[in-house]
Amino acid sequence: MLLESRTAIVTGASRGIGRAIAKKFSSEGANVTINYNNSLQDASSLLKEIEGNGGRGILVKGNVSRIEDVRQIVKDTMSTWGRIDILVNNAGIHYAVDLFEHSEEMWDETIDVNLKGTYLCSKEVAPIMLRQQKGKIINISSNSGMYHPSAMRFAEYVSSKAGVNGLTKALALRLGPYVNVNAICPGAIQTDMNAFRDSEAIKALIEETPLKRLGVVEDVANAALFLASDLSDFITGELMLVTGGRGMHQ
Repeated sequence: MLLESRTAIVTGASRGIGRAIAKKFSSEGANVTINYNNSLQDASSLLKEIEGNGGRGILVKGNVSRIEDVRQIVKDTMSTWGRIDILVNNAGIHYAVDLFEHSEEMWDETIDVNLKGTYLCSKEVAPIMLRQQKGKIINISSNSGMYHPSAMRFAEYVSSKAGVNGLTKALALRLGPYVNVNAICPGAIQTDMNAFRDSEAIKALIEETPLKRLGVVEDVANAALFLASDLSDFITGELMLVTGGRGMHQ
């Protein structure tokens, strides 16, 4: 039980990577705040699954790009559990369209959720973690934010994740020595948001990957567990690639 009696907020936890992280943390003893924005049914099924396995969790609806929603997520977590030990900034959106098909509204929403949301949530929990003199912030970024050429097809997404990577390092510097801040940069992971249906595209991705497979959400959840636990206490400001080796030459 690496996270026994600790409390974690996982944003965008109803599906995909966030769901896998919430389940993993719960299985290791954490109390989990399951944040969702639109997918109440998915979030409710996750809570039911966690509780069915003997875990503890609460649901909190909220758009992480809105400060009033972020404050409510933090308030509900504190009123329920009394502390916040771990924040996973996972909530994100991705419009898989070409630069010239992309609108200003798409750009704004992507930056607001992916980058501003990470900033708002981190800034809101940081004073609590500093008072506790202990805390872990884990940002879910992407290898596309690290300038891997074949991952850089979508300008707004790349820009948001490159921003998250820079923010991770800035927060790590400002919040030390008590709060560790790291980012996970997944590669090609099979999720609802990142659905790989084109067999030729899958073949190309696997060819670029030394471990010769696509990633699964559990691969990212395992990395998040390491960063959330005491095993990573001397690690901060790092960008952890979870890519099966894809892009390591960069």
